[in-house]
Amino acid sequence: MATVHTLKISLKSVKPRVWRRIEVPSNIALHNLAGLLVRGMGWEGYHLHSFEIDGVTYQRPGPFDDSPFGRQSRDESKYRLGTVLGEVGAKMRWDYDFGDGWEHDILVEAIVPAEAGVTYPRCVAGRRACPPEDCGGWWGYANLLEAIADKQHPDHQELTEWLGHGFNPAHFDPGEATRAM
Repeated sequence: MATVHTLKISLKSVKPRVWRRIEVPSNIALHNLAGLLVRGMGWEGYHLHSFEIDGVTYQRPGPFDDSPFGRQSRDESKYRLGTVLGEVGAKMRWDYDFGDGWEHDILVEAIVPAEAGVTYPRCVAGRRACPPEDCGGWWGYANLLEAIADKQHPDHQELTEWLGHGFNPAHFDPGEATRAM
C-alpha cells in the first residue's frame, strides 16, 4: 500500500448531518470500498448500492444493470479508488438501499503516503448515528426523530418499540466505526 485516500462521506438530506471521515488504501477496489462504507456509516449491508462518478455508474453486475436504459454501468470490482478518484477534490455519490434512497456524497480530502505502523482502514472523525435500516429514507428518519423525542407524538410508542433499546441518534464513536470496518 503506497498511498491512502482520506474520504469525507456525508449522508444527504439528513438533518442534523451524519458524516464520517475515513482513511482507506488508495488501491482498494470499489466493491470492497462499498463494504467499508456500509460498516463505517453503520448500515447493516443487506441492500443494493451503486457509485456514480462523472455520470458513470459502478455497481455489481446483474439484473439491476441499467446499461440498456442509457446509463453507463461498469463492474465495480474492476475499478480501484485511486483510479476513479485520483486527485484531491474529486467527488462521487454512493447510493445505498434504492428503496429508502440513501444518497451519500463522498469527497477526496487528501491522498497521502501510508503511515508506517498504522492499520487501514480507519475512521478518524464523524458525527451522529446512522439512521436505522428500513426507516423510510430521510423523510421517514425525520419523522422517527420527531416521534422518539416527543412522548405526545402519535407514533412515539410504535416507533420506540420498533427501534428497541439503545438507539441514540447523537451517538458516534470513530473507534467503533474503525472496528466495524
